[in-house]
Amino acid sequence: MIKRVAIYCGSRMGNETKFAHAAAALATFLAQQEIGIVYGGSQSGLMGVVADAALAAGGEVIGVMPGNLEQREKTHSGLTEVRLVSSMHERKALMAELADAFVALPGGIGTLDELVEIWCWANIGDHNKPCACFDVDQFWQPFFDLLAHIRQQGFAHQGADILRAREPDQLLRKLINHRQATSSAQH
Repeated sequence: MIKRVAIYCGSRMGNETKFAHAAAALATFLAQQEIGIVYGGSQSGLMGVVADAALAAGGEVIGVMPGNLEQREKTHSGLTEVRLVSSMHERKALMAELADAFVALPGGIGTLDELVEIWCWANIGDHNKPCACFDVDQFWQPFFDLLAHIRQQGFAHQGADILRAREPDQLLRKLINHRQATSSAQH
């Protein structure tokens, strides 16, 4: 069962409005499905769009904000809950604990860092929660090309795949199917 999804995304808006539209659509859809969101806690960029859309749809939104980013990224003031932590390491660990699945929207190096780290944790057995990219207009295609290159060159280990979807309902189905498959495999 998926009760909360951690969303990793940019603290900037990106160059095209399609990113904000997709972020809002996903957050609204999750809230309508009564699935809470855990995210970095900022009011800036796509992070703010996600929070605003989910809250407007009546959803739960938990922000996890490291103290050293609180001023620079401006903590969102309307969240269901804000958890202040001392470092990015604590942020990642708490988000992993609070979420049942992980989704990356378009973003920068921080988004990529969070996605790759949580996926690595799945591959070494620290969790069996699904990791996915919400692939707005093939934003993540270069990343998937790199992963294919790593496999082709013989550096990839067998393990959990990163899921990929372009529509909110498709994404949720993939997350749920992954959770059900890993739950039944454990029994």
